[in-house]
Amino acid sequence: MLVLSRKIGEKVVIGDGIVVVVKRIFGQRVTFGIEAPETVRIVRGELPRFDSDPKAKLPPKSRLRNPLWHVQPR
Repeated sequence: MLVLSRKIGEKVVIGDGIVVVVKRIFGQRVTFGIEAPETVRIVRGELPRFDSDPKAKLPPKSRLRNPLWHVQPR
């Protein structure tokens, strides 16, 4: 496991297209944005993973990515 310290606005790049950006820090809570290609599924750790057929359990596209939440690169 890699453990990093980041400040607001700093990024971590994973692979060839995933960028994690620290958006807000408030006490013990950190809010971050994830920029990833449309083909990459992002699921919170407490939710079941999509290990079987990737297309079978995907929610409708409108629920996967809300255009209002899109983080513009700086």
